[in-house]
Amino acid sequence: MRRWFLALLACFALPAAAQTFPDRPIRIIVPVNPGGGTDIFARALQEIVGNSLGQPIIVENRPGASGTIGVQQVVEARPDGHTLGFIWNTPLTSAPHTLGTRYTIQAVAPVFQVGYSPFALCARPDFPATDLASMVAAIRARPNTYTWGNEGLGGVMHLGVERILRRLNLEMTTVPFQGAGQTLPAFLGGHITFFGGSLVGAMPAVRAGTARCYFLTTVGGNPSAPEGSGVGSLGLPEMAITIWWGMIAPQGIPADRMAKLTETFTAAARTPRFQEVMQAQGAISELLVGEAMGRAIQAEYNAPGEVARSLGLQKQ
Repeated sequence: MRRWFLALLACFALPAAAQTFPDRPIRIIVPVNPGGGTDIFARALQEIVGNSLGQPIIVENRPGASGTIGVQQVVEARPDGHTLGFIWNTPLTSAPHTLGTRYTIQAVAPVFQVGYSPFALCARPDFPATDLASMVAAIRARPNTYTWGNEGLGGVMHLGVERILRRLNLEMTTVPFQGAGQTLPAFLGGHITFFGGSLVGAMPAVRAGTARCYFLTTVGGNPSAPEGSGVGSLGLPEMAITIWWGMIAPQGIPADRMAKLTETFTAAARTPRFQEVMQAQGAISELLVGEAMGRAIQAEYNAPGEVARSLGLQKQ
């Protein structure tokens, strides 16, 4: 009788324990150095969610190889909901074409996208330009003189901006970095002519008056960079590109756990506090959840392959 009673208790206890989630800290892997927009937004969500899931949220920076090292860690994690990633688009939509990643976009479960921003090319105040047109003229007048930093060779920005530069017959040297945390100090220190990265990453220098972001990769301008213009003003609206940010997970997380994570983090993303963070960084809020984010990833993934081939960067 005693053995029967203990067995009966176990039948009730095991399902209850199995439903406890999370039962340890949740890691958010950010595949870039601290300081840029990806890191800023991930940490803002971390702070807003706090301990509301019953466990702490830990942000871990794992930079390298245009973000693919961190994404690989997410993909290889146990799909139990305790490991997530917060990324920008390059590791999913362009790096697989140029770096030959071990993962595919099908190995990633999209959770939600928080929003987007233009990429920008920004000059120091002493650069001989006052707007996008005069910036283009200055570059054209001195081919192969200027350098521009970007968020990684073969990344979304590199491929997109090189495509635009080629159309405009502008010749500059690209210098790859691992996010704005590296690019901005190099720019401010005079090691490169132009900061290249998300407008979010340039905002500290824009607010300090040490950067003027004349070149924006969206069709139109952005209120956070009033001196800048989009590629529509150059007659190239079809070449517009953006950087976006979002949360991913390894495929295979149980549906109930994914639902809990999605509900908790998207609620944080909708708060006025998070919206203020995005606005302060010059980003535009646009929430895409689950399958909607997945469709956007697939659509964007299809485009950079052709650009990579034209630049000789397609990984065989």
